[in-house]
Amino acid sequence: MHDSPAHAAPGVHAHAANLDRTSRKKLVAGIAVGFLAAGIGALYTVFARLGIAHGLASSDMTFLRFGVAGVVTLPLLIHYLRRDAARIFAQWRIWLAIVLLAGPLFGLLMFTAFQFAPVSHAAVFPFSAMSVMGTVLAARYLGDRLTLRKVVGIGLVIGGLFLLSGLDRASLEPRALVGDLMFILAGALWAGFGILLRRFKLAPLLATAMVSFFALATYVPIYLAATGGTRLLAAQPSLVLVEVLVQGVIAGAGTLYTYAKTVELLGAARAAVFPALAPGMAALLAWPVLGHIPGIFETLGLFVAIVGLLISVTQRSPSRIDAHNVLQPVAGSVASEAR
Repeated sequence: MHDSPAHAAPGVHAHAANLDRTSRKKLVAGIAVGFLAAGIGALYTVFARLGIAHGLASSDMTFLRFGVAGVVTLPLLIHYLRRDAARIFAQWRIWLAIVLLAGPLFGLLMFTAFQFAPVSHAAVFPFSAMSVMGTVLAARYLGDRLTLRKVVGIGLVIGGLFLLSGLDRASLEPRALVGDLMFILAGALWAGFGILLRRFKLAPLLATAMVSFFALATYVPIYLAATGGTRLLAAQPSLVLVEVLVQGVIAGAGTLYTYAKTVELLGAARAAVFPALAPGMAALLAWPVLGHIPGIFETLGLFVAIVGLLISVTQRSPSRIDAHNVLQPVAGSVASEAR
């Protein structure tokens, strides 16, 4: 004989309440990690400007970021390979896509774009592309619903980016448009990186180690063959040490891991909005590091972007994948109590 649905309901409701508490904890943790990821992005941007002001080039920053991160995370990669090499090699197509989306190609597009477009464009186009493409791709491939609230939130984020960048139509010349396209492509690549992380539920630490090792094995030898590291050897040792710490350890490994962790906690669409805070945070960090006092529009732009981000990421909208994971234990509890 089966119990009535009324007898099963309390267990289902209790399970749903536990899931709701877990969801809130994940939301708070995800927002905290997302802000940390944006802060790291701001930190390496400011210190990259400091290094370039002292004679280093963007290629030197990229070398430090990938070279140091590749060495630091290599033990992690070895650990994962020893534990489950067969599964990792079986997923080689996925990992190849991951390293192509978030590896040296992303960095080269971002840094090369600066040769065509002004700095103000870097505060708008890549991060707008991350937010928009992350939301669209998540709706298409993860079933993450595109709601009015999300659209309004992302619109505010993009508006905040325009405010803090001081972008004007006079800067939209043909040469700058080439750089803008590179910025947009870089942002789209990063959004795709988040989608793959979520779709295949890849471990953040393993993703960080995999991208870092690929960059170490590809970009670093090319850089050394082309430049010999002459600018780094001629720079002040104290400056190089600071850049190694910031670009290599904190940014090189930290950016990938914190973003991947944000994707794990919040989903790809929500995570893609957080990098948009980096330009505003960089404007604030530039005050003590570079002596640049942020203006009223930079401060207002950061505030508007934060408001837009919170509007966008605090809406509960589980994807098809997440909904399946939530409904499975509930269905199991109902079936077991109905027996």
